[in-house]
Amino acid sequence: MGRKSLKESRQPEIVKAFYKLAKKEGLENASIAKTAAMININPSLIIHYFQTREQLVSALIEFILERYLQIFKTPSVSEEDPKKRLLTVIDKLFSQKWNMLFDDSVAYSCYSMVFRDKKVKSKFKEVLDQLRHNLEELIRNANEAGDIEVADPARAADMVFVIVDGAYYYLSLETNKAEYGKRLDYYKIQALQQLNLSAFEAA
Repeated sequence: MGRKSLKESRQPEIVKAFYKLAKKEGLENASIAKTAAMININPSLIIHYFQTREQLVSALIEFILERYLQIFKTPSVSEEDPKKRLLTVIDKLFSQKWNMLFDDSVAYSCYSMVFRDKKVKSKFKEVLDQLRHNLEELIRNANEAGDIEVADPARAADMVFVIVDGAYYYLSLETNKAEYGKRLDYYKIQALQQLNLSAFEAA
């Protein structure tokens, strides 16, 4: 097998360093110069791959999507069972696994930029649309298998993520672990209702 190109290895390295810097100092304080210093390279090398900071932010948003899409990776045992795979993903969405995929402060900083930057807005919408599309496909598969009855999979997927987004935005303010878990379970029940499923069926 041939070696990976320098571009294939350098770009992800730079984006991950930018992400770590944003976690540490805030996205607004993360710069190309600081990112270069973090991984001991010349800033000109970053500019070679990402001509502007805006391009680096765009790559960071794509990195967010890649991390979030991990939630749809399910054990092989559930691959042939559409309902089980759907429920596995719902379980993950309403668990620490989902919330720990990407740092909230960075994600919300990226999101705040959609109000000022049309390109970021478009890129971020791609992220959210992709997540909804993936969940919609799982719902359709379970529908076709006769495991569930959801009249509008696209709408149901959208509503589940409306619950997810609202839940974690609010829960980011909750410091009581017991209350956090209690509310997360409640929000999961609301999501299951969008699929005409009960908590008992999901257990």
